[in-house]
Amino acid sequence: MVMLSLSFSTSLLYAQPLTLTDIMRFNTLQQPVIADNGRMMAVEAKPDRGESYVIVKSIDGSQRFNIANGTKPKVNANGRFVMATIPASLLEQETKKKSELTQGLVLLDTKTGQQQTFINIKSAQFNDNGEYIAVWFKEDKTTDEDAKSTESDSPKSDTIEEGDKGTRLSLIHLASNKTVQLTDVTQFAFDESGFNFVAAVNRPIQQQHQVVLVNLTHQTQRDLYSASENQIGELALSNDGRYVGFTTGKLSQKRDARQYQLHIINISSGKHRQPSSEEWTLNQYATVMFSRDSERLYVGRVPQVVSPQKQLKYTDDNSLFDVNVITDNKNLRIWHGDDAKIKPHEIKEYQNELKRTYLAVYHIDADRIIQLADKDVPTVHYGEQARYLVATSDVPYQKMITWAGFYQDVYLVDLNTGRKILVLAQQPSDAIPTLSPNARFLRYYQQGNVHIYDIAQARSFNLTEQYAVPFADEDHDYPSSAPGYGFGPWLDDGSGFISYDKYDVWQFNTTSHSGFMLSNGEGRKQGIEYRVKGLIKDKQPATVKADQTLLLRGYSHRTKADDFYEVKVGVAGVKKLTDSQSKLTVLARAKQSDEILYSKQRFDLYPDVYAATLQDVNNAKPLTSLDKQRQAYSWGKSELVQWTDADGNTADGVLIKPSDYQEGKRYPVMVYYYRFMSDRLHAFPDMKINHRPNFAWYTNNGYAIFLPDIRFEIGYPGISAVKSLTSGVQKIIDMGIADPKKIGLHGHSWSGYQTAFAVTQTNMFAAAVSGAPVSNMTSAYSGIRHGSGLARQFQYETGQSRIGESLFKAPQKYIENSPVFYVERIQTPMMIMFGDIDDAVPWEQGVEMYLAMRRAGKDVVFLQYEGEPHHLKKYPNKLDYTIKMREYFDHYLLGKPAPLWLEKGEPYHEFAKD
Repeated sequence: MVMLSLSFSTSLLYAQPLTLTDIMRFNTLQQPVIADNGRMMAVEAKPDRGESYVIVKSIDGSQRFNIANGTKPKVNANGRFVMATIPASLLEQETKKKSELTQGLVLLDTKTGQQQTFINIKSAQFNDNGEYIAVWFKEDKTTDEDAKSTESDSPKSDTIEEGDKGTRLSLIHLASNKTVQLTDVTQFAFDESGFNFVAAVNRPIQQQHQVVLVNLTHQTQRDLYSASENQIGELALSNDGRYVGFTTGKLSQKRDARQYQLHIINISSGKHRQPSSEEWTLNQYATVMFSRDSERLYVGRVPQVVSPQKQLKYTDDNSLFDVNVITDNKNLRIWHGDDAKIKPHEIKEYQNELKRTYLAVYHIDADRIIQLADKDVPTVHYGEQARYLVATSDVPYQKMITWAGFYQDVYLVDLNTGRKILVLAQQPSDAIPTLSPNARFLRYYQQGNVHIYDIAQARSFNLTEQYAVPFADEDHDYPSSAPGYGFGPWLDDGSGFISYDKYDVWQFNTTSHSGFMLSNGEGRKQGIEYRVKGLIKDKQPATVKADQTLLLRGYSHRTKADDFYEVKVGVAGVKKLTDSQSKLTVLARAKQSDEILYSKQRFDLYPDVYAATLQDVNNAKPLTSLDKQRQAYSWGKSELVQWTDADGNTADGVLIKPSDYQEGKRYPVMVYYYRFMSDRLHAFPDMKINHRPNFAWYTNNGYAIFLPDIRFEIGYPGISAVKSLTSGVQKIIDMGIADPKKIGLHGHSWSGYQTAFAVTQTNMFAAAVSGAPVSNMTSAYSGIRHGSGLARQFQYETGQSRIGESLFKAPQKYIENSPVFYVERIQTPMMIMFGDIDDAVPWEQGVEMYLAMRRAGKDVVFLQYEGEPHHLKKYPNKLDYTIKMREYFDHYLLGKPAPLWLEKGEPYHEFAKD
């Protein structure tokens, strides 16, 4: 075992204070990408506000490049070339209309260091072997206007729909920079083998529509298909480069009424087929995709093409008094008791349903098309299996979603016949079975156990009932069946698979139905949660070989730290590789090597990117050095706190001490929480300005931060939260850290509710900030989540709000857990915050709490941010809330003068119009 080296920074003698501007400019690394051969890495460094840049680094550390203003990097297969999108600048985004903004692209050659720039880009893509890049441009407005003026006599020029218009594309051979230029491209595709490239070229005005093939070896091009009236829609190339599949439809028809035809062409022989069936057709949303083995073409179909209805219009004097015309222009939505979905949900789902297609498969050699999905079983889960796929249907359960949550019937669908076999009825939607690579077995979790379904025997087997180990979530505190802990990879031959309990990694045999702990029980014994990491993420689910050595991440529930371990498939026992005392996150794995990227972090250590091989993770190389940003400031430290709660149970929390902490001195404390928070012990603070308090900013300004775990009792979420909070806060008071008269409470959403309830039950807090809280469960129960259109009833009966019964079965529980009924008890000043288009909690819940406290003469202020959802999105509002939150706590906890808005409020006003 080797110690992971961590860079500890001592307090700088002249450390500068951390300001809001510093937070805005603080760069945070996004998800890194690594070349398939594992030789080059790229990652975006993104500030909270301002322009990003891309860091490009060779894994051996010999090369480093920056792409100024770059975002969303991609690396080609051999690592020589890196592309990055260049978005509009922040100033342009703040001062121009969205339609006026453009984005560019930079292509970096890491061999020469040269950066090539492209402007007005729609998208760009490397091909799979990394030899080519396709750069697709947006419409050139100037050229388009010139075309309109020169072709104004054409009756078709103004009737072409946007979706039918193509734009310029450059296909560039990266090593030689030789370029093939195409115009009027509406779709394109590479094959995986690197042989061919195809593009749909549509010139509606010239009545020219072609599928153009470019041979990537010789850079020659030819038309595979040509038509004068048929617009080419979607297209795909088989991975072996032998076939092209595409759709066409009559340009004379509007897109929403256009019926499309499927085509497949053998590129070498020219053989052209048009698979179809009488019962099904294609519309504009049809997608096409080849299986990876190039033996099947999948296509989305519909029973018929349905155009949106058109309203009757007033056309003459008589129509003004026509009852049918008048009533056809009504504004009405009928909510029927037997509707499968309530109207808001139906409306939210309307566009998705309009675009829904039903998967079919065309067997190329057999020249046969089979419909797989239909209206009764609408979803087929794609996989590379050749005989069966998993299909699901929520159709029988759509009505009960409102109060019972989400369920699906699970089927096996035969790819050769389309026959569907019901395997599971009313399975939770978050526990859909997965199919073995050889399509012989399904694995799934149900009612506390792991099961396998043997397809040949048409029989299920319970694999875990014989073991005295729980496979259900041991911390589940919701009024619903406890979920499982999920699955790891399948063995590549389908002979077994990896599964998890809370702590240990299990391997099960699909034939003998036996199982054993790969981690040999060490997880439960040591309190370590083992999980497989570092697998290759490709175009199909990851699999492992029978004797493969795997990387495990082990999370200690006792120390809250991660370490890396290794285990061998088929052999019980783990080997510890590191001793990190930090949080470890595997970020990426190369497809063609054992190179991985990972980060390590603590509250006082930024999560920079490290590179290592799976066989030698303890000899990691640092690839980034953004921790230098943190070292400019005095920084706090975190520690684990444990106490006994009001029910006699051991509880955990995180205490983050101020950056200038002095032993024996008491400090003002900000309490922030939600549910389980102690796993954040080693987490670097989120360096953003948003609806949460910025921990680094508060600890830099003399506050301690306390993050207690909350344990809930079903039926009594409010009081159980209070018991967890008060026992935890009392602990840090007893430790001599917290000043008992200077403790503030902050929560948002679910913890916003807990905050609003807590101040009705205890006077422990000097001030409270409650963001987007439910205040009255009796009215919120039948409120609408406007983001999804779902009713909130299921949240109370089966979900987060944890009542466990309906309002009319247990009205007293709804009242007992609603802070609005106890406002007369409140002695704590409270600030409520809501966006007035909140898409999760009806913002009227904040109004109810405000009005109740106002009526009771309590100290309350309500911040209504206009046009904002559940989490603030607009930067001026996020910054304003951050400032007001700090001013609020500074006043009530530190005794600073109240700002004018808090002392006297703010009258309504309107700005002058330009």
